[in-house]
Amino acid sequence: MATRDTDVEELVAQLEEVRRTDGARYRTYRVSGHTFGYLWPATQTVGLRQLLAEQLALVAERPTVFEVQFTSGAYGWVVAHLAGLDRAELAELVYEAWRLTADPVLVAARAEALPT
Repeated sequence: MATRDTDVEELVAQLEEVRRTDGARYRTYRVSGHTFGYLWPATQTVGLRQLLAEQLALVAERPTVFEVQFTSGAYGWVVAHLAGLDRAELAELVYEAWRLTADPVLVAARAEALPT
């Protein structure tokens, strides 16, 4: 089943200390003062921080679902088309983006508990 922007909102809301900022065309998600994701409701896409190797693997494996957004150091941001993801896969991607960005104390306290 395809995910929607409301799934992104519900998953992000389960993560600790996330701050959302609404822009004219997209929403920005931050934790520990740093951005880990973007949501574009009009296009039903989400941009998420990943490790560079994961970005390349996702895009190579499913180029109709994932595309390169940009790279920054060891991180490769991906754009994911929500219609191509199920909620469990989206939860993993959102959690990983948050985990790569959050303060280590927050990450340790949450352990490996994915949002559902």
